[in-house]
Amino acid sequence: MLVDPVELPSSSKYGAAEFEVFLYEFKAGLNAYLAGLGPEAPVHTLRDIIEFNERHRAVEMPWFGQEQFLKADAKGPLTEQAYLDALATCGRAAREEGIDALMNQHQLDALVASGGGPAGVRDHAYGDRGTGGGGTGIAAVAGYPSVTVPAGFVLGLPVGISFFGRAWSESVLLRIAFAFEQATKARRPPRFLPTIAPDK
Repeated sequence: MLVDPVELPSSSKYGAAEFEVFLYEFKAGLNAYLAGLGPEAPVHTLRDIIEFNERHRAVEMPWFGQEQFLKADAKGPLTEQAYLDALATCGRAAREEGIDALMNQHQLDALVASGGGPAGVRDHAYGDRGTGGGGTGIAAVAGYPSVTVPAGFVLGLPVGISFFGRAWSESVLLRIAFAFEQATKARRPPRFLPTIAPDK
């Protein structure tokens, strides 16, 4: 049975906590990756990247700064209470009060949402003006599985459809996504289209 529509909780319930988790995990993950590159690598930490960017500001940052890097670098380890609290808020809002509650209420096997709009144009005046990430951000916050497959085209640009669900539902989601792909045959091989040259 198809239930349409269903309403997921607003990202306002976890948005600030999600960004806090991102900053902590970005620093921890990037530092772990850079540390594994060995002593010959030119940078070993996020702090090294920030300092490199500052030394080469004219080349590395002619249009945008590194505000997010600085915010992440100011965070401590993943054992800090601020991180643990933000992570708990994300889990509660996106899992127990979000996806799990909705799927239990309507006895759903999966949720389906837009995979996002077509690719947006990025320029120096406005930066990233994407058309949105679709409706599956809550799955990422929850740490739950999702799969996106081609759904069609808008003005020649591909758009997708996403299927997501509760923890450990990968096999169900893959079956649904595969069935959708076989029924629609929406995928087309990519083409190399001309890009828009920025104003000088």
